[in-house]
Amino acid sequence: MKPKISQIKNSKPETSIFVSMGTCGLAAGAATLFEALHKEIMKQGLQDSYELVKTGCVGLCYSEPTVEVVNNKTNKSIIYGNLNDEHAPLILSAGDNKIDTIERTWYYPEDEDNINKALQARIALRNSGMIDPEKIEHYIERSGYKALKKVLTEMSASEVISEVRNSGLRGRGGGGFSTGRKWSFAAHHKSDTKFVICNADEGDPGAFMDRAILEGDPHTVLEAMTIAGYAIGANKGIIYVRAEYPLAIKRLQIAIIQAQDKKLLGNSIFDTDFSFNIEIKYGAGAFVCGEETALIHSIEGLRGTPTSRPPFPAISGLWQKPTIVNNVETFANICAIIRKGSEWFKQIGTQHSPGTKVFALAGKVKKVGLIEVPIGTSMRDIIYKVGGGICNNKKLKAVQAGGPSGGCVTADHIDIPVDYDTLKSLGSMMGSGGIIVMDEDSCMVDIAKFFLEFTVEESCGKCTPCRIGGKQMHMILTRITEGKGQEDDIKQLARLSKVIQSTSLCGLGITAPNPVHSTLWHFREEYKEHIRDKKCRAGKCTNLVVYLIDSDKCIGCRLCAKICPVGCITGEPKELHTIDNDKCIKCDQCISKCKFNAIIKT
Repeated sequence: MKPKISQIKNSKPETSIFVSMGTCGLAAGAATLFEALHKEIMKQGLQDSYELVKTGCVGLCYSEPTVEVVNNKTNKSIIYGNLNDEHAPLILSAGDNKIDTIERTWYYPEDEDNINKALQARIALRNSGMIDPEKIEHYIERSGYKALKKVLTEMSASEVISEVRNSGLRGRGGGGFSTGRKWSFAAHHKSDTKFVICNADEGDPGAFMDRAILEGDPHTVLEAMTIAGYAIGANKGIIYVRAEYPLAIKRLQIAIIQAQDKKLLGNSIFDTDFSFNIEIKYGAGAFVCGEETALIHSIEGLRGTPTSRPPFPAISGLWQKPTIVNNVETFANICAIIRKGSEWFKQIGTQHSPGTKVFALAGKVKKVGLIEVPIGTSMRDIIYKVGGGICNNKKLKAVQAGGPSGGCVTADHIDIPVDYDTLKSLGSMMGSGGIIVMDEDSCMVDIAKFFLEFTVEESCGKCTPCRIGGKQMHMILTRITEGKGQEDDIKQLARLSKVIQSTSLCGLGITAPNPVHSTLWHFREEYKEHIRDKKCRAGKCTNLVVYLIDSDKCIGCRLCAKICPVGCITGEPKELHTIDNDKCIKCDQCISKCKFNAIIKT
């Protein structure tokens, strides 16, 4: 049976209510809110007037649970945030000015002529928050599978690759390699069997871009993988997803079955001679398996360790067959490029990095969440306009871009365009898209130690530079933060960084020293203070912190002495108190309880 892809014309009720039910929304109570809305609609007899829709994450993590109410006649909408079950009647009565409204800062360039209309432009996230990810009809209604039909009925495989290559789409998983070039390598290599792999092994701390796409729009990945299979001559696709993503896995499984039922996966798709099937493989949470050769070994049932290249997977990958590996976000751009054309895509972003990038914005920023901005957007706009600025109106100190393998840039670089080449020139990287904002209270030596500790723990141990060198760097950083730093530690860290970067086997080892290298570059004086003066200006390295009580502010209320768990604060009522720093465990309980700000850290 030939699949039907024409847009669905079912009449909609007057109002649609979209409830964000990705992982973060569910954790915040979206499921019970959904049930409360359903009960209230039934109670008021409004079944014919309201449509209640479960969606994926819309990206507003700071305001979950969130709901968008859309008037289907006027196409106008309002977003409500920070909700609970009791807000259900208010949502149905247009809020009544008693619940938080959230400003929309994004638009959809597929539907808008003015690509400079808003701060965010959503391509990869174009359907997240707009459809029920468990209903293929919703995806089809928003032009789903039209790109696949166009490819299979109107384009040759080489034309597909040319369109993707001409778009300038670069891999969104970290390296930024040309997607079209990678596909062309696999297409030109003759083989009876080829594979398409979607890398959904998202391991960066605080990163959840791929998870949100899979939870909110799984069909866009299935459709794009099928297009990739046609382009390179593959009939088998594999989604390698971390087992810690149960909701993403569930919705992928549902989507695969739905696509098979509608003959959009399987044999003779669109009555052509092209067949393509997709299966899911689970990762066990190893960060190194985000590297494509380690990922391939894991799928083969081997230990997830990388191998040297060449040959590259596009020539000899899974089971020694030509294999392309792209991450979720890369695939999420493909269908829009095919439908709208490469020239349309190149209007967005920069000349050398077209399109948009999804970022997980976290740290000391007011509006934590998932954003998608044109590549080249300034760091200032990302932090202060999209992110709402720094928490508690503190000063910006640094930004860690690219996850644990990225590097820090300082507040002096706030106006840089965020693109692959600019970040690299400053010792950082785009990476998979993590942006962690740090304020004036952050210790950059401690930050470098934190990220290095993660990569040391996640090293597969195969190559000596990563296994031993990373551990040595972490030991030096630990020594410095404990007040035991030595004069040549900075030189030793710089030397180890260069050796590890130039001799490691895979991207994990090559990029692992980035946090250290970049903080040494931009915050060297802070390292010197730790080593020379035994001082941590941010007060984060507890061994270097001394607690004092200000004689001008202390009134002897004894609240600090009562709250201290180790009894290191002494003093008579209504007299100046003192702290025994030899006993103090630096728990900050006294600081948090003092009503007069009399306790200070130096």
